[in-house]
Amino acid sequence: GMTAEAPPALFDCRDAFADTLVELAHADPHVVAVVNDSLGSTKISKLEKLLPNQVIIVGIAEQYLVGVGAGLANGGKIPFVSGASPFLTGRALEQIKVDAAYSGANVKLVGVSSGVAYGELGPTHHSIEDIAWTRAIDRLVVIVPADPVDTAQAIRAAYEYEGPVFIRTSRIGVPVVHPEDYRFEIGVSARLRDGDDVTIIANGVVVTRALAAAELLAAKGVQARVIDMATVAPIDREAIVQAATETKGIVTVEEAIVHGGLGGAVAEVVVEEAPVRMRRLGFPGFCPTGSPTFLLDRYGMSPEGIAAAAREVMET
Repeated sequence: GMTAEAPPALFDCRDAFADTLVELAHADPHVVAVVNDSLGSTKISKLEKLLPNQVIIVGIAEQYLVGVGAGLANGGKIPFVSGASPFLTGRALEQIKVDAAYSGANVKLVGVSSGVAYGELGPTHHSIEDIAWTRAIDRLVVIVPADPVDTAQAIRAAYEYEGPVFIRTSRIGVPVVHPEDYRFEIGVSARLRDGDDVTIIANGVVVTRALAAAELLAAKGVQARVIDMATVAPIDREAIVQAATETKGIVTVEEAIVHGGLGGAVAEVVVEEAPVRMRRLGFPGFCPTGSPTFLLDRYGMSPEGIAAAAREVMET
């Protein structure tokens, strides 16, 4: 009889973040972690055990958290400022704008447990606006990694980049979607699947769902191109224009509010450079409480939902 394939191993991208930070901090004493009262939930506890002098805990005070990060950067340190994304971005948006971005401080902001990872805790803890908020800020690089490979490399890229960066990491378990020889580069997307019929552009935890949707479409004879658009700002305009001109339409998928995030960024390029049919999948607004899986499925981001949207944009 047929044997079922073992499901792929799932990884918490906070581990990839913390493990990479430990490596960087070991190699470079300038690297410091700045956290609110969240050693455990950011996984910075791994670094604190090994290099306690390179960890600064400021308590539950996110505005201060970002301000301290900017001050440390001004003093020649390379601070990784970390906290739950809804509070790091929502509470400290002015400091992110002024102290980090406008001042050009070499601060790395890491928003963990983003999207609807805190599903059952509801809209106060859902971080669905963070991509739209941070994308609106000038001079701020915005990265939304899809898997542990993406995450580890994005943290390294942020370390090497001179200037402010926001990295949105999740706590939702995800499989590895990138090959081992993959090299992340700021502002460059990754094509995970070739196809000339329709394009699915996704980032973060929903990339694996986009790939599953492409499998469903392939079974029906439709070849979907799948792009991991990990960097939202600056966005990979070239890959978007190629998708718009080489395929019949574009579907964007993000674990975020559908206004102003990845879908908005892609739509801006499409309408300016190469108009084509589009569907933006994301959350329409505040979400009810419920598990992340329930919420993503409910709002059309199941593999079936993504495949249906792809079929819609192909209808001329």
